[in-house]
This record gives sequence, C-alpha cells and structure tokens, in this order.
Amino acid sequence: MRAVLWDMDGTLIESEKLWDISMGELCRKLGGEMTPELRAALVGGAADATMRMIFTALELEPDPERMASENDWLHEYTGELFQTGLIWCDGAQEMLAQLAAAQVPMALVTNTIRSLTDQALKTIGTHWFTESVCGDEVPAGKPAPDPYLRAAELLGVEPRECLAIEDSATGAAAAEAAGCAVLVVPNHVEVPANDRRRHVATLLGLTADDLRLAHADVLTATTCKPI
Repeated sequence: MRAVLWDMDGTLIESEKLWDISMGELCRKLGGEMTPELRAALVGGAADATMRMIFTALELEPDPERMASENDWLHEYTGELFQTGLIWCDGAQEMLAQLAAAQVPMALVTNTIRSLTDQALKTIGTHWFTESVCGDEVPAGKPAPDPYLRAAELLGVEPRECLAIEDSATGAAAAEAAGCAVLVVPNHVEVPANDRRRHVATLLGLTADDLRLAHADVLTATTCKPI
C-alpha cells in the first residue's frame, strides 16, 4: 500500500445528514418529497447525476437550464448548512493522524464540488492531503473511475497500489473501476460485498497496519483478476 485515497462525505465527516436536509428541501421546493429509496440511491453520486435522478423521480421535465439552476441552489444551501458545523466520522481523524505519522501519502477524492470541499477542509484540515480531487474537476464523477485515476496520477502511484476508503456503493464502484482496493466503512446505506472490498463497521480502533493488511488481502484475493 503506497497511498490511501479518502472519500469525504460520510467517510471523513458526517455531512450526509446535512445533504439529507438540503436534498429534502430541494424536493419540496420542486413540489415533491424525498423518499428513503431515492435518498439511498443518491448517496455518493455526482452532482449532475443527482439532479437528473431527482427530476426523474419527481416526474419533472429535465430542462438543462433549470437543473443547473436548482443544482446551484442545492450547493449554496448545503454550504450554509456546512457553516453550522461538521462532525467527524468515528475514527477518521485518528486514522488520518496514524497514516500521516507513518508517512503514507493521502489524497481526498470526492464527488462534492470544489467550493464545498474547500469549506469542509476548513474543518478536516488540508495538511493531511498531498492532493485533492473534486467532482467538478474530472470528466465524470463517481461511479466513473475518473476521480480515483486522477488522484493516483497526481500522487505518482498506480491505482492498484492504493487503498480507497469509501462509505457508499457508488464510491466503491468508482475506486474498483480505477483499479484500487477498497475499504468499505458503511454509513447510511448498505454496500454489497465482493472480493475487491474489505468491510469494517468503523475506523475506530484500527491502525495503519490494519489498512495495509486489508490492501494486501485484496491484492492476494484478486491476483488473477483485473483490479
């Protein structure tokens, strides 16, 4: 394991609960209601895909200009919620410190747009990360592999040498498509298991060596398979 690639929302910080609020308000603004099924499908998604899914679920005409306007509203409102305070996910801050002490390079890889990410980084701290990649900085966001491929490129490592830490199926799929091993720390939604993923209930109590073992275990399990 030469690098660790971190998802942000729901993995480092408990921001998914704030997205619950802002997306619910958006649906009401558009004349509908957010359902548990729709919210689960939206976890970890890219901004453009999120807006398309909301408009489809509410049976609204997918007008590009209106979707762009509502997307701007959503992110502005979410930014206001971010300002009320962000809470760390259990064990995340401690793991960042352990990896930094072990001199393991780290990158932040998120579907969240740059402006909101920079706001969150005021809480998380930019000093942990050598690089960061946001959803509006790549051709396609998660579940496409682009964000993870870009992060590995910026760090100067191969994707298979990286362990991605994710809380959603969307994010895990993106990391796998890029060729990374994945440590899944489920938060709001269930993430299916496969041989390219290792699941833990929480990062609390884990060590940097535990992450190295998880990465090595995935490589061993997928030796004869593309990862």
